Amino acid sequence: MADTQVDFDGFVRREETFDGQAYPVYQGGVGPAVIVIHEIPGLHPGVVNFARHIVKAGFTVVMPSLFGTPGREASGAYAIDSLVRVCVSREFHVFALGQSSPIVTWLRALAAKAHEECGGRGVGAIGMCFTGGFALGMAVDERMLAPVLSQPANPAAVGARRRTSIDISPADLDRVKQRAAAGACRVLGLRFTADSAVPAARFAMLRRELGDAFIAIEIDSSPGNPYGIGKGSHSVLTEHLVEQPGHPTVEARDRVLEFLRAQLT
Repeated sequence: MADTQVDFDGFVRREETFDGQAYPVYQGGVGPAVIVIHEIPGLHPGVVNFARHIVKAGFTVVMPSLFGTPGREASGAYAIDSLVRVCVSREFHVFALGQSSPIVTWLRALAAKAHEECGGRGVGAIGMCFTGGFALGMAVDERMLAPVLSQPANPAAVGARRRTSIDISPADLDRVKQRAAAGACRVLGLRFTADSAVPAARFAMLRRELGDAFIAIEIDSSPGNPYGIGKGSHSVLTEHLVEQPGHPTVEARDRVLEFLRAQLT
């Protein structure tokens, strides 16, 4: 379990246990629940800052700390250390194809409890990078109305099969497809166009599988793009978000908030 000895202003820390597995959780705000699932290396300040925007938009944010140290600044060395730890954990499937990670079951239980406590039409979930696909796996539950996949980078995009895959089991994907076809949920995805960790083929697969229910936000990071976005940009809503009016990353964040409002309120 991740270190819990930290507090974030405006959020209350507690521990949640489902199926015998416990993780610290931070909750703040009022309104329909949105589960914010942090990226590698952990629940760093950029993720918390993004969560504050969701709170200001009128939602309750529930942030589990699944790995790493809450509040620690992101860095390359920290990311490597967290990734190594995740790779040996039974709760996460890093290299497997066509499997939902066991942690997704825990996250579904967290979302169900959040919906019971907060009420509203349903729940949203935002996964990022390594956890991007978790939000899709959570959408098998009828309460999940607004899954957001920000730069979903698992499995590693090595080889054609991995570039066109995402970490969800065939059975879970079929269930999400059924819900999407019935109009019960829509799925929002975000990526930078030159991000090799989240290839275009992965989003093409999601469009093919989910049809019009998949909404893609793809930010131009090709050489010579108008905003000078580097080809190494990856974290759309945190590390590589540029706080300038009219910047594509700010507009992407605004579209996430609009998506949550449309689906949950």
